[in-house]
Amino acid sequence: MTTGRDGRVTVEADGGSRGNPGPAGYGAVVLDDAGSVLAERRESIGTATNNVAEYRGLIAGLEAARELGAAEVAVRMDSKLVVEQMSGRWKVKHPDMIPLQRRAAEAARSFDSVSWTWIPRAENARADRLANEAMDGEPALLTGAALSESTSGSTSGSASQPATTDRPAWQSVSGAATRLILLRHGQTPLSVEKRYSGRGNPDLTDVGRAQAAAAAERVARFGPIDAIVSSPLARARDTAEAVAARVGVSVRVLDDLTETDFGTWEGLTFAEVSARDGDAHRRWMGDTSIAPPEGESFDAVRARVERALATVRREHAGRTVVVVSHVTPIKTLLQLGLDVGPSILYRLHLDLASVSVVDFYDDDAASVRLVNDTSFLGG
Repeated sequence: MTTGRDGRVTVEADGGSRGNPGPAGYGAVVLDDAGSVLAERRESIGTATNNVAEYRGLIAGLEAARELGAAEVAVRMDSKLVVEQMSGRWKVKHPDMIPLQRRAAEAARSFDSVSWTWIPRAENARADRLANEAMDGEPALLTGAALSESTSGSTSGSASQPATTDRPAWQSVSGAATRLILLRHGQTPLSVEKRYSGRGNPDLTDVGRAQAAAAAERVARFGPIDAIVSSPLARARDTAEAVAARVGVSVRVLDDLTETDFGTWEGLTFAEVSARDGDAHRRWMGDTSIAPPEGESFDAVRARVERALATVRREHAGRTVVVVSHVTPIKTLLQLGLDVGPSILYRLHLDLASVSVVDFYDDDAASVRLVNDTSFLGG
């Protein structure tokens, strides 16, 4: 079986309990773009509440989508509570829900993006039917999965087993990832004129503020955000605050995420610097150890970005963190994720308000999942 166009699928999930708590079960369906069923899940889970069963259905649906190799998932459920909590708009307070929400969030981090939509119960009939069959005592159902030989003889309980990793299939298993959603700030007057903009502190333009709002909506599609960290500069802080207002998470400033100090080149265009300091500029363009006059080298930037990365990974291990910064720090994080040389700093283009994603694992391996996405900006 295959996923939809460009790896997109829809997951419909439901769960129920006869007694709340009482005999409970869940159902989940994975669909392609044409609405054809790619996978189904159904399982009785014993005595549980409606909300527990609904979360179990969501987890089963996400795991089925992952087994099918999906990249983008549209989740549709008639549980307002689950949709709002997974979207980050409602807090998870009930102790029974917290581990389930975390497990669902971990499953969601294995995709490039996840959207969350509430639908009326009548539009969730397929998952509802499977959940009721499970509550009626029908045997567990697991279709559309890449089953191993060791499980092909029995599917009982398989649908609800936690994933051991979010790592791509060609890499060895080594725990969950710390996902960094890398967001460049929106437009400023200096970026309009293509001038070096380092430690100067221009505000966002009206276009930049609109870009920040659009980026916030894009970031929210990745599912629950656990933390937001930002450069101290105003253009990054304002972009981060737009995300914070959308996902309900406060912003923490990390000074190490600030842009390169371009020294005496601040505010000049490429052509102006080439004309004024041609030899120095040419050396700087080919050697990361060389700094602009009175400025900072890319090697120095890397050292502090590595400190910021270590802080984020230590304090938010296995979680999803939005990092709002500038061209050089974001390129450096992608360089660290790809484990490549410094040429990426000169050859990779990053647009204003672009989104990139890199997962860092416990054993220091990484997976870059998205680079320079601006599809949400239009035009």
